[in-house]
Amino acid sequence: MSGAVSWGFLSTANINDKLLAGAAESDRVDVIAVASRDVARAEAYLRERGIERAYGSYEELLADPDVEVVYISLPNSLHIEWSIRALEVGKHVLCEKPMSRRAEEVERAFDVAERSGRLLMEAFMYRHNPQTARLKELVDGGAIGRLRLLRAAFSFPLADAENVRLDASLDGGGLMDVGCYCISGTRLLGGEPEHVYGEQVLGESGVDELFTGTMRLRGDVLAQFDAGLVLQVRDELEAIGEDGSLFLDDPWHCKRPVIELRTAGGVEEIALEPADSYRLQLENMSDAIRGEAEPLLGREDAVGQARAIEALYRSAAAGRAVSM
Repeated sequence: MSGAVSWGFLSTANINDKLLAGAAESDRVDVIAVASRDVARAEAYLRERGIERAYGSYEELLADPDVEVVYISLPNSLHIEWSIRALEVGKHVLCEKPMSRRAEEVERAFDVAERSGRLLMEAFMYRHNPQTARLKELVDGGAIGRLRLLRAAFSFPLADAENVRLDASLDGGGLMDVGCYCISGTRLLGGEPEHVYGEQVLGESGVDELFTGTMRLRGDVLAQFDAGLVLQVRDELEAIGEDGSLFLDDPWHCKRPVIELRTAGGVEEIALEPADSYRLQLENMSDAIRGEAEPLLGREDAVGQARAIEALYRSAAAGRAVSM
C-alpha cells in the first residue's frame, strides 16, 4: 500500500486540533474518521473540521476497514483498553501520553502489538522536534562536560473543576498530565532512574495538583522536577554539566526553539527553525507504517516512562524514597 496513511481519531478531545493542523500540512497523513460516544457530537465535529466520516461509537470506527491507524486521545484511564482493542482488530496505534501509570499495562499493550504485527507508539510530540534532537546531541557530544544534574518544570493553572485532569477515576493529576514530560525529558538526557522520591499535594478532587520529584539516574546523575495544575504557566528544561549548562525556555511545545549554552565564557544562543512537532509525530508514525522509517518511540521508552511514574506515585504515597 502506498500514498497517505489513513487515520481515525478516537474521541473529540481538544488536543485533536493540534494534530489536525499538523496533518493538514502533510501529504503523508490523511485523517478520514472521528468517533465519539455521542453521534451528534461526532457529526458536528466532522462538519466543523472537514473530516470524511463520523461514528457514534469507538467500536464503529475500529470496524472501518479503511482506517489504518488510530490516534487515541481518550482520558488516561482508557488508553490501554482502547489501544489493545484497536491493535487486536489490526489497527496501528498512536496513544496520547501518558500511556499508563502502570508499567505492567504498558507491557501488556506492547505484547498485543507484537502479536498483531502492528505498531504502537506513545505520543510525546516534543521528542520529534529538531530542538529536542539537537539538545540530545549537545549533551551526548560533551558540550557541557560531564552531565551531573537535570532540572525540569511544567505547570499551568487549571480553573475548570470538571476537567478530566482532576478526575481520579480517570487517572488524572499533575504528574500524569504535565509531570510526565519532565520525566520523559530527564530520562532522554540522563537515562533510567534507579531511585526516586516524590512529594504530592492532593486537591479536593483527590488528584495531585502539585508534584515534585527527585530521581537518581544511572551514572550518578541527579534530576529534579516540579509539575502542577495550580501554578502559573512554566515550562523549562536544563541539563547541567561540569563545564556549563544547556537551558530551554520552551522544551515541550517547541514554539520558540532556542537552546542557551551557558558557560563561564557567557551565553550562546543556538536557534533552530520552528517545526510542527505534531506533524512530525504523525509523519514518523505514517512512514513507519509504510516501512519507510523506524518509530521514534517504542516499547522500551514507554515502559521506562510508566515505571518512573509508578515509582514516583508509590514514593509519594509511602513518604519515602523507593528503588526502581
